Amino acid sequence: MTALRPVTVITGASAGIGVALAREFSRHGHELALVARRRDRLEALADEIAATGQPRPLVIVADLMQAGAAGAIGDALRAAGAEPRYVVNNAGFGLVGIAATLDRAEQLQMIDLNMRALTELSLAFVDAMARQRGGLLNVGSIAGFLPGPGSAVYYASKAYVLSFTEALHGELRARGVKVTVLCPGPVPTEFAARAGVKGELAPGRLTQTAERVAAAGYRGLMRGKRLVVPGLANKIVLLAARVLPRRIVLRLVGSRQSKRRAAQAQAA
Repeated sequence: MTALRPVTVITGASAGIGVALAREFSRHGHELALVARRRDRLEALADEIAATGQPRPLVIVADLMQAGAAGAIGDALRAAGAEPRYVVNNAGFGLVGIAATLDRAEQLQMIDLNMRALTELSLAFVDAMARQRGGLLNVGSIAGFLPGPGSAVYYASKAYVLSFTEALHGELRARGVKVTVLCPGPVPTEFAARAGVKGELAPGRLTQTAERVAAAGYRGLMRGKRLVVPGLANKIVLLAARVLPRRIVLRLVGSRQSKRRAAQAQAA
């Protein structure tokens, strides 16, 4: 049997942090498989990477919210003679607003993508990652450490990503698989517009560029770190969330989200 060549699979690779992660992994010599729904963007990124002299990434068009997406990705990789050494679960979206008033179907779709699809892809290729002595990078959020009134389902979905990935870090260590959860703070990308955020995401000292987040995630994964929180200010937020009483954290997050909704209402 001919050995399958190792690739790094990156989901949500058509914009934002996903694009930055693709460039970061490619810069370090990884052959890529780019996964998203928008073929034109994936092809453009693949062309860009190929122009640097790196192998042209595989382009896999897939809707991760559809049943069987992980199987289809696996089939596409095998057809190309490849298997994952690294899997980067970056695909996801958020919604800002009161949970009882936001579209329920859309919130359930968010759960499906942020949690179910991430879980499926995290587990689907464990044997390949073990064979290749590779790893798994799941993109969470600083929101995963906080209660999130005003964005309740999104914060809860990222709490799941954090808990699940930290557990896998312990479970898969014996098989030689690195597992890291990357928890950035606010990043100015299309994500904010998709979530319904208008204006400033957060105080500037909390905001990180997609490129800095991607570089931190890559370094952390290669070093076998369990958790990566880019930026000193976001590390301070994490520390505060751990030491302050939960009721105070709840009040602070709720106040921030309430002010954001009020500002957006005035701008509308």
